[in-house]
Amino acid sequence: MTYRTTNVNFSRIFTGFSPHSAKFSPQISQIHKQSGLFTALPATYCGRHFYCHKFAAMKLKNANVLITGGASGIGKIMGRMALEKGARTFIIWDINITNIEATRNELSRFGRVKGYVVDVSNPEMVELAYRKTVTDCGCIDVLINCAGIITSNKTFDQVTTDEIIRTININTIAPMLVARTVLPDMLKRNKGHICNITSAGGMLSNPKMSVYAASKWGATGWSDSVRIELQDCKSDVHITTVAPYFISTGMFDGVRSRIIPILKPNYVAKRVIKGIERNRIFCGIPFGFHFIRFWQAILPVKIFDWFFGEMFGIYHAMDNFTGRKPNISHKSKAS
Repeated sequence: MTYRTTNVNFSRIFTGFSPHSAKFSPQISQIHKQSGLFTALPATYCGRHFYCHKFAAMKLKNANVLITGGASGIGKIMGRMALEKGARTFIIWDINITNIEATRNELSRFGRVKGYVVDVSNPEMVELAYRKTVTDCGCIDVLINCAGIITSNKTFDQVTTDEIIRTININTIAPMLVARTVLPDMLKRNKGHICNITSAGGMLSNPKMSVYAASKWGATGWSDSVRIELQDCKSDVHITTVAPYFISTGMFDGVRSRIIPILKPNYVAKRVIKGIERNRIFCGIPFGFHFIRFWQAILPVKIFDWFFGEMFGIYHAMDNFTGRKPNISHKSKAS
């Protein structure tokens, strides 16, 4: 018996296909129009085609867009993209006043930029900042929860109590606090969009980042649960959950990825903005991460660990992690 082997470009699988460009067959489109058969599904595969359900498009033109962690990284890039699309105001909530002022100066040529120093893990500070923001700018139309941290690449037995608390506070509790503060006004107006940037680490276990993974698993589960709550009450406020792979913003300096490429910030920011505009329910970046749960369901754990952990090298990605050097300036100031 002979076996034929085929060379597979896994990088192409994970980065080269997007359902957004796929066309739906006329027959399925007609079924959808007549019965609404697929309206509850974010993405349905039929033969060679993906059908991606879209609610009414979210327009960024004339919108007030609030981005936590918006003074650097993909938050800053998304703010610029929102202004380029005609947003009324790009509102920055960040803890670093130096970065806030630099971003405001850099992006003011694109439109109105307002910045506030906010520790998004502090409930009182979030509430005060929200009142100030609404007074200065008006109602929030789009919230993007983008602030996040990773403290180290230690194994769990070496992680300190402070690192656990800080990571959970910023990555899990903070987006809940901010969303809970903004959501009531959105519900009153029956209009708005909340986008929660979680992580592929919220879908795939990874050694040497166990606390980070736990914080993102929690954020992912919370985000999609709120999405279902809003869907059940027929609200026109929508939730998009975004789970990107490692991004080259400095936060994951030193990370090595054997097969799946480290993502470029501009690419991720563009995908997030497009997801918001199209009211996507879930955006895995790259697209191959949509199938992680499928492979976890059908493969024995040891085979899954070997394939993704060892062959793809994901379980060793954090071995040489250094991370971004801390540069935090705490001053109570709004600009």
